[in-house]
Amino acid sequence: MFESKDRRQEEARLRAENRLPPGQALTLKFPVLHYGPVPPFDPATWDLRVWGEVEQEVRWTWEEFNRLPRVQVRMDLHCVTRWSTFDMVWEGVSVRMLVEQGLIRLKPSARYVMQHAEYGYTVNLPLEVVLQDNFLLATHVDGAPLTPEHGYPLRGVVGAIPGRPDLKTPYLWKGAKWLRGLEFMAEDRPGFWEQAGYHNEADVWKEERYA
Repeated sequence: MFESKDRRQEEARLRAENRLPPGQALTLKFPVLHYGPVPPFDPATWDLRVWGEVEQEVRWTWEEFNRLPRVQVRMDLHCVTRWSTFDMVWEGVSVRMLVEQGLIRLKPSARYVMQHAEYGYTVNLPLEVVLQDNFLLATHVDGAPLTPEHGYPLRGVVGAIPGRPDLKTPYLWKGAKWLRGLEFMAEDRPGFWEQAGYHNEADVWKEERYA
């Protein structure tokens, strides 16, 4: 992340480069925001389940998940609470790559994805967004494993890739911390915050914060 001491100057530069969405402000930190407590993690019992509109349900243990192909993506993150942080390097597993390599075999009916996290937390996204380069099942950020407060051991993360205006970019809540499952769906369903009145699409450039 940026090390500049002049936040306002840096913010003005990013705004001039059209990287700061409307209503957002630059932070040089990575704020911690989530609903509920931080869950414990036991690598011996943890797994990630994939089910729904797929040809075959899949489950990966923590050891198996860490053997999946990995990628790194530099992204800007935009939180619905109006802070943005830039040029974070995220590392993890690309859902698109899993599909392309046949590790997840989608049915033609798959159109949406529900992320299922610890304590029953859920968040929904269109399949087209989950298969973009800017959605990742992340284990590391900026060269280090996620901290428990930021979703360790695994979180969905979605952000803006600089120079890629073709990618839809939702607010950060559309990536679930402490991820435990991906449910592929034929029809859309609202997740936890969507049921509470947050916008279903959550496009950062359209400022779609609330329904």
